[in-house]
Order: sequence, then structure tokens, then C-alpha cells
Amino acid sequence: MRILLVDDDQKAARLLARGLQEEGYDVETAHSVDVAAAHNCYAFSLLILDWMLPGKSGVEFCRELREQGVRTPILMLTARDAINDRITGLDTGADDYLTKPFVFEELLAHVRALLRRVELAQPAPITLNDLVIDPQTRGVTRAGARLDLTPKEYAILILLVTHAGEIVSRAQLAEHIWHADLIAIDNLIDVHMKNLRRKLDPPGMAALIQTVRGQGFRISPSGAL
Repeated sequence: MRILLVDDDQKAARLLARGLQEEGYDVETAHSVDVAAAHNCYAFSLLILDWMLPGKSGVEFCRELREQGVRTPILMLTARDAINDRITGLDTGADDYLTKPFVFEELLAHVRALLRRVELAQPAPITLNDLVIDPQTRGVTRAGARLDLTPKEYAILILLVTHAGEIVSRAQLAEHIWHADLIAIDNLIDVHMKNLRRKLDPPGMAALIQTVRGQGFRISPSGAL
């Protein structure tokens, strides 16, 4: 099991990482969100984030990861123990919350509990025509060829696939992918959709995404192309 530990207190992070490694976990550390973001967060079984980080906070990073479609369990560490802070952390997308100071055995119990959830809830690959999506790794293939999608392209694809056969409006895309008003990002939708189609539909292959004039976009369920 791989764990990414993000904490700007390098001494504390080193001690915590060593303890987890002694328990058999493969641990990588990062001391800022910028460094953490350079990792492929889909490749980890668990993320441990400190709330207070230089530059961007752990809460902000947690929110960004969820918006990108990262479903890796997140354990938030913080000295903030007010009820409102706990609610904020959990509402942002954290799966668990542990206040400092804590004993290592308590953290270890939280880690084991979160990893048990991962083992019990491994998402099955999604198949649509010759398109295969692995939600666990965010891997996407079409006719066996791997597609390199950006987080936004992946999020758009997931929204279309989960509504296969239905029309997804531009307003729905704006709300679910960008959490913004359609007017503010209308042109962005066209740019990302064009790039997604270019990757999904190489020359000689049937187009998966259909434009429904004046209504939005639709991806056809199996056998409907």
C-alpha cells in the first residue's frame, strides 16, 4: 500500500513516515502542495494531508483533487479542533480527520480503517463500446490504446459516460466540472471538448461523443453508434 504524506514540518514528516514504513507501508513525503501535485495522486492508496501548508493549504489541495476526480482516501491532520473546522475539512472531501497532537497508534488505526475501505470498495472498470475506464487509476483506453487525458478531460468523459445515452447540457458541464456559471466558461467547454474528441476519436474510428445542436452533448451507450 502506497501512502503520500504531505506535511511542511520535515522532522515530524520524517518520523511519521519512518513509523509507517516500519508497519510495512510504502511512504513518499512532500512538504508543500506544489511538490505533492507533481506526484500521480491516483497511484496512491491513501493521502495524509496537513491542513496548514505553505502557499496552498491542505484543504484547498483536497478540494482540487476531488474536483479533478481523484477518489483516493484522504486523512486530514490539523491542530484545529473546533467543530466547524472538522465540518469544513470533511465537506471539502476529506474522508477522515485527526487532530494534533496524536499518538502514532491512533493515526495507525485511522490509516488501517481507511485502507480497509479501499480494499472493500475497489471500483470496477467502466466499459462502453470499445472504451474502458479504470476509476481506480484514472486510466482510459479505446480499442486497447491508452489515452492521455487531462484532469478536466477525464472529468468531462466521466460525466458523459455516467449519463450515457442522455444529453448533458453545457450548463451541466459548467456546474459539475468548473463549478461556475456557463457564461463565464462557455468558450472553455468548446476547447476542452475539442481536445477530448481529438484523443477519443482518432482517424478511422467512429465518434463517441455526439453534439446535439442547441442542447448539449451525448455519448452513446453500447451498440448505439
